Amino acid sequence: MTPDATCIGAKETALEATKKMTELGVGALPICGTNNKLKGMLTDRDIVVKVIGAGKDPAQVKAGDLAQGKAVTIGADDEAETILRTMSRHKVRRLPVIDGHKLVGIVTQADVARALPDPDVGDLLEAISA
Repeated sequence: MTPDATCIGAKETALEATKKMTELGVGALPICGTNNKLKGMLTDRDIVVKVIGAGKDPAQVKAGDLAQGKAVTIGADDEAETILRTMSRHKVRRLPVIDGHKLVGIVTQADVARALPDPDVGDLLEAISA
């Protein structure tokens, strides 16, 4: 897990999110609403496809408007098998880690690749990419 995930506020713009992603060297940020409650994930691809590709102004589109449905998360105490199963089932490369209602980190596909044996990683990549 990468601890201390930095959120983009739901009321911040896609342009601000892009700047934050650049500054942090990441391709995704959790979208947090009031009280740092997770609303979703925002990826660089979301910004390209849903904002720029759609001809919208990134300085006007709010990050919270790009959140879709309920965020897929894992608990801070979840086992590696739960992480793999959740990533595979939902075909996601990043999972926010929640402790109670508080965002405490993110587990990424790269975190899994570094921590688990090759066969498990291969199975995950196949499930996400299929």
